[in-house]
Amino acid sequence: MQRSKNDVWVGLFVLIGAAAILFLALQAANLLNLSFQSTYRIEARFDNIGGLKPKAPVKSGGVVVGRVEAISFDDKTFQARVALAMENRYKFPKDSSLKVLTSGLLGDQYVGIEAGAEDKNLEAGDVITTTQSAIVLENLIGQFLYNKAAEGKPASGTPAK
Repeated sequence: MQRSKNDVWVGLFVLIGAAAILFLALQAANLLNLSFQSTYRIEARFDNIGGLKPKAPVKSGGVVVGRVEAISFDDKTFQARVALAMENRYKFPKDSSLKVLTSGLLGDQYVGIEAGAEDKNLEAGDVITTTQSAIVLENLIGQFLYNKAAEGKPASGTPAK
């Protein structure tokens, strides 16, 4: 009888440990959102969102104020449409602007929101078009190499040394 009680306790402890590891893995991968705040949905249009993913945070001043809900492509304007679920407790002016930013040098991407100055606030269903696309590292490296190659070329009509 004593052995079976110990087996039950060990089994229960292992299950709790496995659940805790699963919870931490989902939190770290940004696949689990335990916010119970009510939200309103707005939409933003970007020329390039880089590696932005659904459930990425929307931050203002370093504070998470919402999440990316969905990402789609508009084949008429050839822009990415990003649906954002903003927490109701945070209100932003209608002329606010959005940027796709990166955490650290090569970290995850998130949406940064900068508040505008208009009196009216964003409401559910509003579309933000004042956006700044993601900075793509490959484009920056290519531009740098192109500029370095252009500096090394001799001007036309001048003999190379």
